[in-house]
Amino acid sequence: MRKVPLAGAAVVLVLGVAGAVTIAAASQAAEPGAATSTTLVFDVVFSPHAFVAANNARNPKSPFALGDELVAHDQLFSHGRHVGDDAFSCVVVSVPPADVLANCTGVFRVPGGSISIQTTAIPGPRPKDLAVTGGTGIYRNLGGDGTLVEFGNGKGKLTLHVLSLKQR
Repeated sequence: MRKVPLAGAAVVLVLGVAGAVTIAAASQAAEPGAATSTTLVFDVVFSPHAFVAANNARNPKSPFALGDELVAHDQLFSHGRHVGDDAFSCVVVSVPPADVLANCTGVFRVPGGSISIQTTAIPGPRPKDLAVTGGTGIYRNLGGDGTLVEFGNGKGKLTLHVLSLKQR
């Protein structure tokens, strides 16, 4: 007989703790002014694209195979002054006869820290939409989005709309 009240008390305790955690999380999320936004703009000088043929099973009619990689190390400028660089790696995930598509990750090293991004990319100069996934240094707890535009002459523009999130 004694086990029933003890089990009931344990259930009440667990539900009470879970409710307290939920209320605390909701009140933190509702705090106003938890984030600030900034727009960062850089001129980009692209490095020559380097392709890594990682898949030995190749279609002779396609320049790419699943799993091939594109790697790049581009230079970033602000007001004509060199201020940083990037390291990009893109893995080919779709090849002809479908459209070529790659899953890309990158890190921009800029004054104060680094900013990491993810994107999908297709060949050509069409602007690449970026998801800002984090950072280091003054860019710690960062999120946001951006656009990388290629002008076709080895140059381009990087615009990042970054949101500095409140640390939990």
